[in-house]
Amino acid sequence: MSKIWVKKPMSAYEADIKKSQLKRVLGKWSLTAIGIGAIIGGGIFVLTGTGAYYNAGPALALSFVIAGIACVFAALCYAEFASILPVEGSAYAYAYGTVGEIFAWVIGWGLILEYAMGSMTVAVSWSGYFGKLLKMFGLHLPMWLTTDPGTAHKAFGEATKQIADGNLSPDKLKAFQATIDMYNNAPEIFNMKLFLNFPALLIVLFVISILIRGTKGAAKANNFIVILKVSAIIFVIVAGAFIIINSGHGLQNWTPFIPEATTITENGVSHSAYGIGGVVAGASAIFFAYVGFDAVSTQAGEAINPKKDVPFAIIASLIICTLLYILVSLVLTGMMHYTDFNPLGKYPDAIKAPVAYAFDIAGYAWAGYIITIAATVGLISVLMVMIMGQSRIFLGMSKDGLIPATFAKVNPTTGVPTKNLIILGGVISVVASLTPINDLAHMTSFGTLFAFTMVCVAVWVLRVKEPALQRNFKVPALPVIACLGIAINVYLIFNLSIEAQKYSFAWLLIGVVIYFLYSKRHSKLQNGEYGETFKAEQEPLEKPNLD
Repeated sequence: MSKIWVKKPMSAYEADIKKSQLKRVLGKWSLTAIGIGAIIGGGIFVLTGTGAYYNAGPALALSFVIAGIACVFAALCYAEFASILPVEGSAYAYAYGTVGEIFAWVIGWGLILEYAMGSMTVAVSWSGYFGKLLKMFGLHLPMWLTTDPGTAHKAFGEATKQIADGNLSPDKLKAFQATIDMYNNAPEIFNMKLFLNFPALLIVLFVISILIRGTKGAAKANNFIVILKVSAIIFVIVAGAFIIINSGHGLQNWTPFIPEATTITENGVSHSAYGIGGVVAGASAIFFAYVGFDAVSTQAGEAINPKKDVPFAIIASLIICTLLYILVSLVLTGMMHYTDFNPLGKYPDAIKAPVAYAFDIAGYAWAGYIITIAATVGLISVLMVMIMGQSRIFLGMSKDGLIPATFAKVNPTTGVPTKNLIILGGVISVVASLTPINDLAHMTSFGTLFAFTMVCVAVWVLRVKEPALQRNFKVPALPVIACLGIAINVYLIFNLSIEAQKYSFAWLLIGVVIYFLYSKRHSKLQNGEYGETFKAEQEPLEKPNLD
């Protein structure tokens, strides 16, 4: 049983670096763009409204500061690991070299929740934004072509029930009847209604078509999209500041900046809001807007100078995104009073698209087009980075024998794991188009927080056991930083919904079963195989020149 804790030797990682078929084409700014591309998605245009109304008010900006600081603890630990082990695999690879194989497998299995499940969720979100964008130009896709079967059946059942119960306003009756009509008009196959989220399927296949052409081309596409969406965010900040200055209201929407603590009751459910407690709760609520910076570490195998550039990109992308989040939240709460985002108040739809709605109320409805386009295009880069990250994690696990060898095959021409990407693309596109994946989206958060926690543990273990290793970047005051990172992430894990915790622990249990049934038996380290990955233990290996 003790063999499951066997650790991958550092010399084997050196062999991985030297013999890798991945092409080193990513500089520090391309890596930084990958981090920004993963972090900033459509959420920046949504979470700001919910965080302001339900938690912190104008002090949401402080919530973003606190959440950013919380992420920094994990980011610093990632940065130190990346400076030691600049290989694909992220937290999985770090754990394999420090804690042991079973731990690494569990982390790798958990990362599927972050990247694969996250990719499916992003694809579904993109479909929603794309449909909204088409409607802005007068185009409407039928329900059967934009909705998965589970969601369609649920909507039909709810509409039928509401109409049967009666006592509906004319508008609601019309809306529910429209849902029933759209359901009934769906085509049938073998006497079954056909429903498919086609845009979600299409966007995944489109992203895969870009990724299989090579990392350099994918990085250029990501850089272009990042420039577009950051430009849109800067437009929101500058235009919003101009509106605030010329509104004649001054800074009254920011007064008081931290509202007095109170209780918000909605649909019979009450919770505390505002005050210092609300600011901290807001940090927890918007924490997941930062998820993605760790994707930079999955691309270490393709970085030109990974030991220096990956740590730089991890920290730089986090700082840049934190600054943008703070400014957007300040502008939003300056343009609209935080209480106006009440879904039961004067502007019931404002909380669904708070930034676009704020411009609409200010008389700049055309800005909503820019914001919707930015969110739609921006989500493409999020999806691209997530799929890239998952494929590189699978690549590392496959090279170690823990999953089938087909995931480790790299196309010598393009320098990317083509089969790996095609398999991932097929699974993600099908699941996203046919499954109500939003019901499981919160599992993504568990995978992320679990990985963050384990990295904070592992970097501390490695510092103690291997103090002489070359570290181009070292976490200052590591015991303090690691403890804070562990404490915050564990706290957030236990603050996830009970359903999220149950599903996620069930997922990890399935992973442990697979490990003992397949991975342990095929592990190269367990079987004493010294193939390409482990030749370093048999042959002298020149130190790779990574500079």
